[in-house]
Amino acid sequence: MRMTRGEFLRWPNKAITLLGMSGVGKTTLAYKLPRSKWFHYSGDYRIGTKYLAEPILDNIKRQAMKIDFLRDLLRSDSIYIASNISVHNLEPVSTFLGKIGRPDLGGLPVKEFKRRQGQHRDAEIGAMRDVADFIEKAHQIYGYDHFINDAGGSLVELDDEKTIQTLAKHTLILYLKPDAEVERELVRRAIAEPKPLYYQEPFLDKKLAEYLAEAELDGPESIVPDEFVRWIFPALVAHRRPRYEALATEHGYTLNARLAEAITGEQDFLDCVASVLD
Repeated sequence: MRMTRGEFLRWPNKAITLLGMSGVGKTTLAYKLPRSKWFHYSGDYRIGTKYLAEPILDNIKRQAMKIDFLRDLLRSDSIYIASNISVHNLEPVSTFLGKIGRPDLGGLPVKEFKRRQGQHRDAEIGAMRDVADFIEKAHQIYGYDHFINDAGGSLVELDDEKTIQTLAKHTLILYLKPDAEVERELVRRAIAEPKPLYYQEPFLDKKLAEYLAEAELDGPESIVPDEFVRWIFPALVAHRRPRYEALATEHGYTLNARLAEAITGEQDFLDCVASVLD
């Protein structure tokens, strides 16, 4: 959505999509806004509670069935398994995505990993297309004045024009752009605590081949899962960077992530957004 500074400030029911790499500060920024006025829509939460709810539970049950004690209880309906997903706890979604590599270290075969990646892509598309309806629900049903869409870092890799058009039509897209130092911090955290991520298949195939050659491994089943995630993350940041910038240039606006870090409340946030509309 394109608008002038004045139009934004007069907009009675503001709707904003936060765009950027996971860890750049989108969720932190969203929680600096007053919860009484802003509806916080988490794309990852929607993915986990609606679109991947059943596959996530199936994955948990599959692991539980490997344990004799739990298997007998599950088969006799003596216990019930549920995932406790919240905006602050998205671990079940990450666990479902998984990592490529040695099965004895929790790794997945490439075929299964790609299957789950495809499910995640479809789920993220569904969650982002739901934004328009949730903007109405937030205002009409729950009485919120404004709406903030905390989008996943992989939004720019979906390559789904309808999804982007939906967000561009109904929200102001704001890209939190990291400087070199912030990017280095993102990489440092990813190396310290490697997490499952979404990759476009051509990018994954290329990098997987490079890693196997560089590490002199016979195949993906020999990969130490965390080591591959650590190795590929800097390349993923570089891969996504021009995509974020292109999306912001065509459909939205760019805010320096450093400025976003300094925001302390709603008025600071509105002033920062207005400043990039000038």
